[in-house]
Amino acid sequence: MSASRSTQQWQAADAAHFLHPFTDFQALAKKGSRIITQAENIYLTDSDGHRILDAMSGLWCVNVGYGQQALIDAATRQLGQLPFYNAFFQTATPPAIELAELLAEVSPPGFSRVFFSGSGSEGNDTIVRMVRRYWDVLGQPQRSVILSRKNAYHGSTMAGASLGGMSGMHAQGGLPIPGIQHIEQPHWFENGGDMSREEFGRVAASWLEQKILAVGPEKVAAFIGEPVQGAGGVIVPPETYWPEIQRICDKYGVLLVSDEVICGFGRTGHWFGCQRFGFKPDLITFAKGVTSGYIPLGGVLLGDRVAKVLIEQGGEFEHGYTYSGHPVACAVALANIRLIQQLGLVQQVHDDTGPCLAELYAQLADHPLVVETQTCGLMAALQLGRRDGKGTGTRGQRFDESLSVGMVCRGHCFANGLIMRAVGDRMIIAPPLVITRAQIDEMAALIRRCLDLTLQDCQRQGWV
Repeated sequence: MSASRSTQQWQAADAAHFLHPFTDFQALAKKGSRIITQAENIYLTDSDGHRILDAMSGLWCVNVGYGQQALIDAATRQLGQLPFYNAFFQTATPPAIELAELLAEVSPPGFSRVFFSGSGSEGNDTIVRMVRRYWDVLGQPQRSVILSRKNAYHGSTMAGASLGGMSGMHAQGGLPIPGIQHIEQPHWFENGGDMSREEFGRVAASWLEQKILAVGPEKVAAFIGEPVQGAGGVIVPPETYWPEIQRICDKYGVLLVSDEVICGFGRTGHWFGCQRFGFKPDLITFAKGVTSGYIPLGGVLLGDRVAKVLIEQGGEFEHGYTYSGHPVACAVALANIRLIQQLGLVQQVHDDTGPCLAELYAQLADHPLVVETQTCGLMAALQLGRRDGKGTGTRGQRFDESLSVGMVCRGHCFANGLIMRAVGDRMIIAPPLVITRAQIDEMAALIRRCLDLTLQDCQRQGWV
């Protein structure tokens, strides 16, 4: 199919008919979309035949890489046997049941139930319904306020976007919906002042307690957070942060929700990010890596505390989706999780490739444009800025937002065969978990080249 039209023809048809997510439609139509036609392992190919290293795993999701035949075969077999049936009307399909069993096996202790959705956004919509239903069943319907964080991302549906703390999203559509409030994020570079990371972690967690007391503990239903804020810029919290968040939630009886849509299924070197940071949530949202993005699937893992109430006391739960437990999606997820187990990818990220990436990012910290580096498993961020003259590893000065230095760097990345995402002037990656040490070296060399080209642009403009 890709050979049947030129790049320009694909772009023209795209501009005429396809509205993209999170896009200025008019600007994209003038520029023309990037047309991706093929993929294999960690590499993409565009319609002009250029090879691109996908350091973002598609959209944080292609954990096992592209072209895995086991996943393709699983989808093909299931399409031939039972392409669809719903989970309504007291009905189930074998793939959905088997996947629920396997998820209970790989999840943290105490998670034996799952509610399926079609995406992470739908999963977090489910969280809102489920959390409020839990307190309603317990005779405390006033506990309906859900707390989240600024610069968090929890999806783009009405409830998901409300849970998230992205101001640009809230500015469109009258968001957030009632009953959702936000605290500041644990971003040391931005908010840490003169504090050490450890001290700042405790201070950042204390903002949750302050908010609970301001709202009234009797009104607060839950706190939701990503173990590592992904779309916000790979914000890795200090090690002191999550244990203190756990203590505060336990103190006030507030449900703790871990949004693992990005961090789940090995990304942090553990099956789930909450295990990496040592906290025990009541509910876990998942998607993306559960199928490595081959087929859409998401859901919510329920801890025993919540599941017991909803099952034994809740009666009918008036919520669900046409594609909850879709048999093809579940069949692919089964093959995907089994492949992760077979290849030992979680342990590989923990013991080998994660430390390798951390070592190379520590070396990138010497670049004149880099004022902070952070890694967690196979997630990483480079903060671009001007050095403040105090030496490597200290915080420097931000560029003026109007300069869009991150977008300059992103442009060099695409032009040099690398997909690296810009969040403001924070450059982030999350490569497939199958990436090798040699490929990490290749990726790091590309990143350094693009940083050098960006530096040259900044010097020509007099920005540094």
